[in-house]
Amino acid sequence: MSYAKHPISLLAAALLGLALSQPGYTETASPERLQEVTQRGMHVMPFDLKLTQHIFNKTETGGLQQVFVRNPPNPEQVALIRQHLSTISQEFIHGDFSNPAKIHGEGMPGLAELRKAEPGQFHVDYKELEDGAEITYSSEKPELVDAIHRWFDAQLADHGPDAMSGHAHGAMHNMHNMHEMHDMKNMHKQ
Repeated sequence: MSYAKHPISLLAAALLGLALSQPGYTETASPERLQEVTQRGMHVMPFDLKLTQHIFNKTETGGLQQVFVRNPPNPEQVALIRQHLSTISQEFIHGDFSNPAKIHGEGMPGLAELRKAEPGQFHVDYKELEDGAEITYSSEKPELVDAIHRWFDAQLADHGPDAMSGHAHGAMHNMHNMHEMHDMKNMHKQ
């Protein structure tokens, strides 16, 4: 069978390829769940969720989590973001995922697998950004990469409008009145 003679098959194949190349869709949690997570998060995350933006970018080897201020300059929020991400990155390196569990619950997708990772199987790298900070999570083990992806999906759902999925190439979306200059600056850094 020739695809040239069957344009619908060619169109279906093209649409399937396009769909598979897009970042995964994550449904936002219920308003009640969002409120619950926000309340728990206030006791774990020192920065103001409404003044900051979380970006979760899945990669082939894990993922990149970025948190930055929505409307720079805001040195107080930047310092709080850096403090929190630096602290949790050190906890994660040692297999301590108690803070995400406090916010999202013990049954958070991917969390059990990440906790069970042997030393050297799961890598966590913290880096400061001009307007926040980021953590890169990686592994060579497919089951841990899958756990990171499910963990990211859970955070995207639970943080609602305060979190968003990044593009496969790491570009950021313009969302929630972020300054255009901030967007352009971050896109050029990548």
